[in-house]
Amino acid sequence: MLPLAERMRPKTLDEYIGQKHLVGEGAILRQMIESGNIASFILWGPPGVGKTTLARIIAHQLQRPFYTLSAVTSGVKEVRDVIDKAKRNASLNSGLFAPTDGRSPILFIDEIHRFSKSQQDSLLGAVEEGTITLVGATTENPSFEVITPLLSRCQVYVLKSLDKEDLLELLNRVLTKDEYIRSLGLQIKDTDALLRYSGGDARKLLNIIELVANSGTKVIDNETVTKQLQQNPVAYDKDGEMHYDIISAFIKSVRGSDPQAAIYWLARMIEGGEDPKFIARRLVILASEDIGLANPNAMLLANTCFDVVNKIGWPEGRIPLAETTVYLATCKKDNSAYLAIDAALAKVRETGNLPVPLHLRNAPTSLMKDLGYADGYKYPHDFPGHWVEQQYLPDELTGTVFWKKD
Repeated sequence: MLPLAERMRPKTLDEYIGQKHLVGEGAILRQMIESGNIASFILWGPPGVGKTTLARIIAHQLQRPFYTLSAVTSGVKEVRDVIDKAKRNASLNSGLFAPTDGRSPILFIDEIHRFSKSQQDSLLGAVEEGTITLVGATTENPSFEVITPLLSRCQVYVLKSLDKEDLLELLNRVLTKDEYIRSLGLQIKDTDALLRYSGGDARKLLNIIELVANSGTKVIDNETVTKQLQQNPVAYDKDGEMHYDIISAFIKSVRGSDPQAAIYWLARMIEGGEDPKFIARRLVILASEDIGLANPNAMLLANTCFDVVNKIGWPEGRIPLAETTVYLATCKKDNSAYLAIDAALAKVRETGNLPVPLHLRNAPTSLMKDLGYADGYKYPHDFPGHWVEQQYLPDELTGTVFWKKD
């Protein structure tokens, strides 16, 4: 019997749960699918939110040839073989190498962030010519992991973790639609633990349900779920989703100034074969977000660590990662700049494009000078201490405080 996660995999958009901002009524991907003409795109989001499923639904609904590659097991040769197949199919069907009606075969690449530069380069021509429609899936930020030429040829759509309502809908579907689960007569008493351990991940939810169901119990409640997961700590983690739990523990340990715990979680990631660039990139983010102005050198060290790890990889990369981890964990912490930019962004979204005060505008032409541009601007270097009191914010925001010094 297939695993529950496979048995419950939706086959149509109407069965698909979550991502309403992309596939709900009137949403961009649904419109694209319903038009029958899709462009290459990359799906970016955490595990278990429906990236692979969505790609399969699209191919099925559009009745396109569907090729799939995993970046873990495929190289340039496999990419070229698929492109050659796509060209042959297009030639047989239309007499042309590249379909011009937007109906090219779909090439789905799972974990596209693991493709090397040369592997990604091998896709460029086929994507640009329309020989294939590329659909990539990644849990990593594409702006870091996908080469710029390929990224410029694809739209990026962000998928979100499933919310409570989505997970409860999926739970109800399992209880009512899956023949095996339905035959067990499971009773649901409470769902807090089930939802908490799922963490917005549909696959985790289904794996936990399957684990509990196969334990012989007739009741799903907080106690049963917790007990089963303590006895089988990796049973619901078949595809490495704990990767996100451990990096979360790592970051929070550094943020909490605990070098002992930080080094432990670093060792867990290293021993588990984590991508060293993934860890180093998180350290750069952490240095700017959590240490910030308390120690600007933290950002420099973290960025240097990223460069070094990118050059040397494993196993030597563990040393600069450990050094940087300990340094950041023992630094003073300050997130005032992080809070300031978020507050400013919120104000910008609230107030829109407020006009720049006239005295702050450049006046390269006589007309602009006549209109009052730059009139009254005070050049700080002409004043004692290179500072003079002057309005720099738009009139409507005068006196607003975004950055607050600790």
